[in-house]
Amino acid sequence: MSVARPTYQKVRKAVFPVAGQGTRFLPATKTVPKEMLPVVDRPLIQYAVDEAIAAGCDTLIFVTNRYKHAVADYFDKAYELEHRLEHAGKSDLLELVRNVLPDHVRAVFVTQSEARGLGHAVLCAQPVVGDEPFAVLLPDDLIFSRGPGALAQMFALAASTEAGVVAVQDVPREQTCSYGIVATTAWGDCDNRIGSIVEKPAPEQAPSTLAVVGRYVLPPQIFAKLETQTPGSGGEIQLTDGIAALLADHPVLAHRFAGRRFDCGSRIGLVEATIQFALEHDDLAEDARRYMRTALQQYDTRGGV
Repeated sequence: MSVARPTYQKVRKAVFPVAGQGTRFLPATKTVPKEMLPVVDRPLIQYAVDEAIAAGCDTLIFVTNRYKHAVADYFDKAYELEHRLEHAGKSDLLELVRNVLPDHVRAVFVTQSEARGLGHAVLCAQPVVGDEPFAVLLPDDLIFSRGPGALAQMFALAASTEAGVVAVQDVPREQTCSYGIVATTAWGDCDNRIGSIVEKPAPEQAPSTLAVVGRYVLPPQIFAKLETQTPGSGGEIQLTDGIAALLADHPVLAHRFAGRRFDCGSRIGLVEATIQFALEHDDLAEDARRYMRTALQQYDTRGGV
């Protein structure tokens, strides 16, 4: 029996895989999940959540492990803290704490019992997602945009084409071994239908230099592909392989989003993002510029790196 094609006119649910260990940031991530590392005054996860909410999502599904409680604690109500702030008359701070999630948005936490890859993490969200299209956001990829966020751009494309959408950006060919890489073909009025997708190919074997970034809009049919997916290296189920299997049955488009992506899974990416957002912050921008000019002059004078 054929399965009806889903409609992308309103995507409500977003999945956040947050079960990883964050070993690149040890020893900090020994006790603090990488998703809770701050960029200026907000943790990484908050930026991804805000992007999803701005795009219209009202159900946020966090796929975590049984040892990580900080993300759930962050989105839970902090009664004692709110009481202290209210008693101290710190209304501005009280509103910040209370508005981590708007009232119309619900957070659902799903446990990934063992680390079996990104595809398995997404599969764990199936009972909550159900039979409707959904988004996947990787908080490590922080995307800065002065206009509509990357996910909002992808939702608009999905709604107008009734196709899945994967965010992509061009990377140097020598870096293809660090990404999922897509090759695109023409499809109707679009020239960006994904024809193939390969996980971390060697530069000489990569079908292009279009790299997948951590934003996806997917149909519910992806779950059936992931359920039957053969685990790869390390016993992991790759989301890339599930999407590759989906391509024969359902169109998926590659979207070059407007905005700048920071790889906050790396130390330099987190530093770059902090600088960018400090320069955009009303209360910090001028002080940040002043300090950076002074610091760079001092390093130039002393012959520092």
